[in-house]
Amino acid sequence: MQSFTPPRWLRGRHAQTVFGTLLRPGPRLPLRRERWELSDGDFLDVDRLEGPPAAPLLVVLHGLEGSSSSHYVRGLLAQARIRGWRGMAMNFRSCSGEANRLLRSYHSGETGDLGEAVRRARAESEAAPLLLAGCSLGGNVVVKWLGEQGASAPVHAAAALSVPFDLKVCARALDAPGAMSFVYRTRFLHTLKRKALAKARRFPGIDAVRVRSARTLFEFDEALTGPVHGFVGAEDYWAQSSSGPYVARVRVPLLLLSAQDDPFIPAACLPREAAASNPCVTLEATARGGHLGFVAGPFLPWFWAERRVAEFLAGHL
Repeated sequence: MQSFTPPRWLRGRHAQTVFGTLLRPGPRLPLRRERWELSDGDFLDVDRLEGPPAAPLLVVLHGLEGSSSSHYVRGLLAQARIRGWRGMAMNFRSCSGEANRLLRSYHSGETGDLGEAVRRARAESEAAPLLLAGCSLGGNVVVKWLGEQGASAPVHAAAALSVPFDLKVCARALDAPGAMSFVYRTRFLHTLKRKALAKARRFPGIDAVRVRSARTLFEFDEALTGPVHGFVGAEDYWAQSSSGPYVARVRVPLLLLSAQDDPFIPAACLPREAAASNPCVTLEATARGGHLGFVAGPFLPWFWAERRVAEFLAGHL
């Protein structure tokens, strides 16, 4: 497949990052919603793209405060449909449009729900190839889970796009001074805080005052994400949940796709040495592309990363 080249009219990293979110309608697909009741009393909502039981199944994970309706998730499912694959887009807890039942929610290092999705996928069609794709936070979850599983991961191949391999470095990039950093973190914090404050009405243990006053991702993770999920604080959460240290332990074909101008993910945190020393891992770092952007085409825009992911996964079936 040809290398990524952005159009002249959309070369900036911020333009690449926001184009899809603001201007791209998600591809229309015949999806069926399914609710899974979990053993801890909570639930997961997944959207299913049907197909023959023996067809490959692509499981897609969205990014921070995204959902199965995010344009990049629908784009990956559309690529699966073109190839006759089945698809499954998993909504992290609290991201399907309905609040989850428990105090805990989702975070960058929580891999148990992905493990549940894989177990269910294998149980319903043991012989069908299983493929994974994760975007941003979802990519961090995919890489960390694959590293945890090592050679026992029942996956044919996987891909992870725009992964925050070092959560501390990436959080500092979003918390940095500057107009666009302010726009990005304010957008994330708006929905994160809204969900947390709604949950505080059901769970008195949440410090609503600290959550409401949070102006940075550090302050939010220090007030909520860390203590709610068993970490000492934000830095402990970031250290234990970053996927970079797990790249060396991956034992299935894995494509890591990043842009060096990603405004969320400084190029310095890309795991170049770990990827170079692991024959299972392919790291492709384009010069441009922004965060989950990769908009190509001189005239009509198309999304290069989604096609590249599908090409890579198809090559390992």
